[in-house]
Formats: sequence, C-alpha cells, structure tokens
Amino acid sequence: MATGRVRWLRDGSGLAMRYFFEGFTLDTDRRELRRGQQLVAIEPKVFDLLSYVIANHEQVVSKADLIATVWDNRIVSDSALASCINAARTAISDNGEAQRLIKTLPRKGIRFIGAVGLDREPANVAAPELTSLHSPTLSLPERPSIAVLPFANMSGDPEQEYFADGMVEEIVTALSQMRWLFVIARTSTFAYKGRYANAKDVGRELGVRYILEGSVRKSGQRLRIAAQLIDAVTGAHIWADRFEGALEDVFDLQDRVTEAVVGAIEPKVEQTEIERAKRKPTDSLDAYDYFLRGVSNYYPATREEASEMLRHLKYATDRDPNFAAAYGMAAWCNARRKGSGWTVDRNQEKIETAQLARRAIQLAKDDALAIAWAAFGLALVVGELDEATRLIDRAIELNPNLAIAWGSSGWMRVWAGDLDIAREHLARARRLSPFGPIMGEALSATAHAHFFAGQYAEACLWAERTRLESPNVLGGLRVLAASHALAGRSDRARAAVAQLLQIDPARRISNMWDVWGPYRHPEHIARYLEALRQAGLPEK
Repeated sequence: MATGRVRWLRDGSGLAMRYFFEGFTLDTDRRELRRGQQLVAIEPKVFDLLSYVIANHEQVVSKADLIATVWDNRIVSDSALASCINAARTAISDNGEAQRLIKTLPRKGIRFIGAVGLDREPANVAAPELTSLHSPTLSLPERPSIAVLPFANMSGDPEQEYFADGMVEEIVTALSQMRWLFVIARTSTFAYKGRYANAKDVGRELGVRYILEGSVRKSGQRLRIAAQLIDAVTGAHIWADRFEGALEDVFDLQDRVTEAVVGAIEPKVEQTEIERAKRKPTDSLDAYDYFLRGVSNYYPATREEASEMLRHLKYATDRDPNFAAAYGMAAWCNARRKGSGWTVDRNQEKIETAQLARRAIQLAKDDALAIAWAAFGLALVVGELDEATRLIDRAIELNPNLAIAWGSSGWMRVWAGDLDIAREHLARARRLSPFGPIMGEALSATAHAHFFAGQYAEACLWAERTRLESPNVLGGLRVLAASHALAGRSDRARAAVAQLLQIDPARRISNMWDVWGPYRHPEHIARYLEALRQAGLPEK
C-alpha cells in the first residue's frame, strides 16, 4: 500500500476521492464509508472529520484545524469534539487505547497514522493497492482513445532531440482534431520520455485504449519515421510501419503516419475528417525548425528559458511572416512571463502581446492550438477577457481534445467569476493531460475556483496538491497561503508565503497586479488581498 503524499482520483466529471485503508473505502464524492462491500453507518460531522484527518494524514491536525474545517469556526465544546473523534475511531474499528489508526498527540492534536492509498475501486473487487505515485487507474472514455509517447531520436545527435519531439507534437495535433477520438495531451505523455514504459501500464495510468510509439531518424536531407500502434488493454501490436522521404516532405510523412493510425483504429472514418486534420503550418523548413526549437521547452521554468523561446519564435516568424502558430506561442510565452513575475516592461510587453495574438488569430483560420495560445496571452497580458473567452471557445469547438484550451478556458472563467463552468472545464483539462505543466496550472486554477466560492477547505486541498506536484506554479502557492489564512490556519499560511518568497522574492501586496489575471469582481480581489495580508505577504 502506498504511503506518503495524498493522491487524487481524476475522471471526466471532476474530482472524486476514494481513500483505501485497512480494508475500508472512504468515498468523499458519495459520502460513504464501506468495509469491504458493507456500508458503515456514520454521522455527517463524523464523516467530515474522518475525511479531513485522512486527507491530511502526513500532518498533525490541531483542534483549531478541525473547528475551522469541520465546524466552520463555530463554537464547539471539548467534549463534543472528543465525542466526534471517538465516533470516527469506532466507525473504522479503532479505539482510544490502541489508537491504531487515529493517534492523539497531547497538546498538539490528532493524526491518521494508517497506510493510505487512493485509486479507483474496480467493481466487485477488493480495494486495490497503489504501486507508485503516478499510477492512478482512469476509466476508458466512451470514444476510442490514444496516447502518443515520445519518439526516440535515432539520429545519433542529441541536438536533434527537439526535432523528434516536434514530430510527436504534430502527430498529436493532427490526431486530436478527429472529433471521434480522445487524445491525451503531449505534455502528459512526455512524462515517459527517456524511460522504458510498458504499454499496459501507460494505458492504465493515462486511461487510454491505444498507444503509439516510434522513432525518428534525421540524416542530412533524409527523414525516416518508424511507428507502431499497440492495444494497451491486451498488449497486442495492431500495426507497425516505416515512412521515409526527403526532409522537405516532412509534413507529408506526418500526414501518412496520422492516416495509418486513424485507419487502424477506425476503418470507417470518413476521409474528409482525415483531410481536415492535415495542416501544413509553414512552407519554410527553416521557420519550422526554429519553431520546433522554441516549443521544445514547452513550459519554460526560468526567465532565461522564456527569453530563449521567444528568440527562436522570432526567428521563425522572420523567416515566415505568416506562421500563425509561432505568433500564438509567442503570445502564450509572454503570458507565462507575466504569471511568473518575469515581465521587464509591463506596458511594452502588453503592446507586443496584443500584436502577436492578433497576428496569430488573423492567420490561424482553423488552427485551434494557435488560437488557444493567442487567446491566453490576450486575456492574461492584454486584459481583453471577453474577446479571449470567445476565442478559447472557438478553439475548443475546433479541437475538443485540446487540454491547454480547456485549461485556459478554466482560468478565464475563474477571472470572470463563472466558477461552476471553470471547475467543469478544468476537470476536462486534467483528464486530457493527467501529468505535466498543464495539470499544475489546472490544479491551481481549480483551487482558485474553490477559494472564490468560499470553499476554503477544498481550496486548501487543491492548492496543496499543486504545491506538491508543481511547486513552481506560483499561483498555487499564492492561493494556498490565502486559503489557509481564511481557513484559520495561520501557521500553514505563513509557511506557504515563505516558500512563495523564496521563489519570487519581489512579490508584494502592492504589485500583485503584475502577475494577476483580469479579475472582474472587485470583491474577489479584495478578499484575495486581505487573505494574503493575513498570511504575512509584505505590503510593499
């Protein structure tokens, strides 16, 4: 049974948590406690307390924590609190003397000390054991589903790694435009880059039926792509082939790979859908090469990496002034710079981002990815939320498999205060991209949606998960500090601020607008700032 930090169950409908321990299953979505298949009777407050201590099983939970979270800061007598703890112990066959699962630490609080696992419970099967941190079991979508793993670089030149990665990006983009096909985002499949991955394990972890893997060899002006399609449920090889040609035929080779995959998965698919998925982003191979170099670091972690990405994208648009995706990615990169506090000249970058985004949109036509990148820059940097929301909806309409579009839409709905829609769209982003940077941003945005809805306990859980899985997503640390502050956990709030200031030492209450999005509701801004003050973020 896995121990350590809390894991979460993801599915297409949103968040559902099932904790497994000592033969028990605690389902927070259904609000049920079961021992095996037997339902255990439990009062609502007892269930809330048990859920909270299990979710925080790495930490001591104080009396103040329980009162703030379970009783919403209402006055609770010591005897009522003790009675609720004892009832929780009774429900899980623990007792006050042995304290086998819930241990009392005098003058500190209580802690759940049992081994905790979290995964989906198969029907009519005992609760499963987790084998690793990244091994959730996701249900297969109703549509045919596929993940494209990173292709091996067979060129013998490590500098060509970006080119092999670019092949995968293009094939994923083409496949994702098939509306009948469910395609996992490239940023999630690249969690498997550089390591052996068993197709069955990958299928379970990503929740897909098919796995495409392969290799790329670029030698001079010749290019060879080898690929094979695997049924992740059975492990059977469905199809394998090689595609060779001149480097100038790279887009044709990518289309042939896509056609072969589609033909193997769904023989009856209409040829018009295949034709629609084909796209030739530029006529200039030099521009395309610079573009691939730029997007090889899809989510820059430092100011220098972001600047390097922008340089490569600028080289791409210099060589092809009609390269929509390069303009869109540059607008998105500026949004990444703003959210990370790397902006040098705020007004100048706002002007530049508006120009990049509008040029991308003008050229994009039906390129959903270029539109999505441009829309996010237009929202976060330029502040044109209404126009950006219209564009991101258009991107989703063009490509329902585009995780970054669903995640961007979630952020835009958070900024607009449409919190239910935000949570729904963020759940779609998480399902399409279970790992990687998109997941970190989706977690942070989900925490913000709960925070502005006044659901501080839920916001803490989502923000804590962001911190654990994506510690450099600074929005996660900011909302973690704010949520703990308004939940009455000042020590944890101050710890989150301390971690935030280690990464972003210049952050102050007075300059939050330098990194914030275009929040529409003044009361949301006021509450967020006051919470950060309570958490200890300096004023100036």
